[in-house]
Amino acid sequence: MKFIKPKFITAYLLLSLSGIGSAMASIPGMKGPEHIGFTVPRMTEAVEFFVEIMGCDPFYQLGPFADEKGDWMATHLNVHPRATIPAIQLLRCGNGSNLELFEYTAPGQNKQPATNSDVAGHHIGFYVENMDAAVTYLKNQGIRVLGEPSVMTSGPSAGESWVYFLAPWGMQLELVSYPNGKAYEKDTDRRLFAPNK
Repeated sequence: MKFIKPKFITAYLLLSLSGIGSAMASIPGMKGPEHIGFTVPRMTEAVEFFVEIMGCDPFYQLGPFADEKGDWMATHLNVHPRATIPAIQLLRCGNGSNLELFEYTAPGQNKQPATNSDVAGHHIGFYVENMDAAVTYLKNQGIRVLGEPSVMTSGPSAGESWVYFLAPWGMQLELVSYPNGKAYEKDTDRRLFAPNK
């Protein structure tokens, strides 16, 4: 992993935007993220939320998986050897990475969702064409939206609006929109992935 000292981050970002820093080593043949996997407390509730509220398309389910005596779970998944996976569900959500939902049981399992400030904290951002319509929809569905959308007016993300919201089990998710693009696009031919392109 390449470590960049804080005082050099601005210079590194400028070089990257110009294309000079883009010739980094990568895994041979790597094309991009194929799925995002995360654990949910109840598979039925999670699938219902992602299908009925978010509009994702369910594909197939796997499981159960367990190793009653050996270390397969610890060796291959870095979890407690007696952890079990009652079910895994694959979904597709529009023009983006697939979602892989896991339901786990494990001794000492932490059942509190990580926040963004926790190590390994995370969120999934969903692109929407109309932020106001999307926020109104979520609120009408009884989904907790965290504050009002923030609009970026300066810097490389100028033109973007975003807002966080919570899945019923407390997982943090995000809506993001930039129908007229982002400011960084004026300075480079390179583009971040965007599901609206």
